[in-house]
Amino acid sequence: MSFDTLTSSDNTMGTTPGYMPGFGNDFETEALPGALPQGMNSPQKCAYGLYGEQLSGTAFTAPSHQNERTWCYRIRPSVKHVGRFDKIDVPYWKSAPHVLDDVISLGQYRWDPIPHAGESLTWLTGMRTVTTAGDVYTQAGMATHVYLVTESMEDEYFFSADSELLVVPQEGRLRFCTELGVIDIEPKEIAILPRGLVYRVELPEGKPARGFVCENYGQKLDLPGRGPIGANCMANRRDFKTPIAAFEDRDAHSRVVIKWQGQFHETFIDHSPLDVVAWHGNYAPCKYDLRDYCPIGAILFDHPDPSIFTVLTAPSGVPRTANIDFVLFRERWMTMEDTFRPPWYHKNVMSELMGNIYGEYDAKPDGFAPGGISLHNMMLPHGPDQTAFDKATHSNLGPEKLENTMSFMFETRYPQHLTEFAAKEAPLQDNYIDCWDSLEKNFDGTPEGNWKR
Repeated sequence: MSFDTLTSSDNTMGTTPGYMPGFGNDFETEALPGALPQGMNSPQKCAYGLYGEQLSGTAFTAPSHQNERTWCYRIRPSVKHVGRFDKIDVPYWKSAPHVLDDVISLGQYRWDPIPHAGESLTWLTGMRTVTTAGDVYTQAGMATHVYLVTESMEDEYFFSADSELLVVPQEGRLRFCTELGVIDIEPKEIAILPRGLVYRVELPEGKPARGFVCENYGQKLDLPGRGPIGANCMANRRDFKTPIAAFEDRDAHSRVVIKWQGQFHETFIDHSPLDVVAWHGNYAPCKYDLRDYCPIGAILFDHPDPSIFTVLTAPSGVPRTANIDFVLFRERWMTMEDTFRPPWYHKNVMSELMGNIYGEYDAKPDGFAPGGISLHNMMLPHGPDQTAFDKATHSNLGPEKLENTMSFMFETRYPQHLTEFAAKEAPLQDNYIDCWDSLEKNFDGTPEGNWKR
């Protein structure tokens, strides 16, 4: 799939993207026949006058099962895609550590959906950081964002040297035109954009888009180990899709923005940097349809830990304690006997930021709207409100299907700190903490307790 015939005025990459199945596979793809060398990575002369260049996502000496790199065969080497840098301000995109003296991050918080304000916003100017955690300088931790996009990037490109991005749309479709191919995503899908990958973000339907982003400073997102579950279910590798090669050979005054150590820089070039004609390797963007996630649950009694719903995880230095877990709560059957079925009350060493993609979340049926966010920071108690508790306690239990629901959690071992935007500009629900006020004392000293409701 080649875009080399696009004119300088055609900035849409307007063909249907193609994909290859698999997660972490070693892929190979070419947009022109014979562009990909065979049997070696760096021939003396590449076909079509291309340059061979390696993009490394790990150290050269990383263990082979963790080593990630992609060989690119491109029209110009990447050194031609940057020039002198100037610092710029991207005011709403923040990085950790970002701790403000006049903002209290200790608490249970919830926000209404962040509305479109009618202003013209691109992927960069429309990013709104909600929380930060850890330290971008030491490449540990993460940040969470909401994006509001109303227009496509025109002759403008971006890459983050700090992080990979997990993108979760909630409203509207996005197109990522990347060095390694094109990815289209819509609500109920996600995309992973690796650290260092250059891309442009477009609105393929021209309609405003909103969604959530988890910015991962640490080790790359991977599929969790299934343990006793075995080889199948949860997120299966074959359901992830990686784009086939596509390129632009287009001269146009272009702006490239780079995020590096929490700061933003711009440089200008005279062509499109999306010029990879062929590539092979295992360091590449991908997408995944959350409707393909096969949840696992109890079929007799009791409630498994919500970690059983993990889609992706990024390890930290502490064994089995994640830098990031991406957890999905989607439609599923509930069959447990004599069991309190919603998420139980708890305090957690992990910090949990939740987002609602659509429908109703079973532990908070009131006030958690699609597009909304909640934050329960580390070691702060939380759980169902009175309505959810009463329903779960007094229902006649039988097989029940949770429908019209899809929400997720960005969970991290680090405390999450609110930004000024989250604390002072975003539509914070000041009364959220009151949702537990009506919980009553049921203890009366008898084995049956006071269950009159």
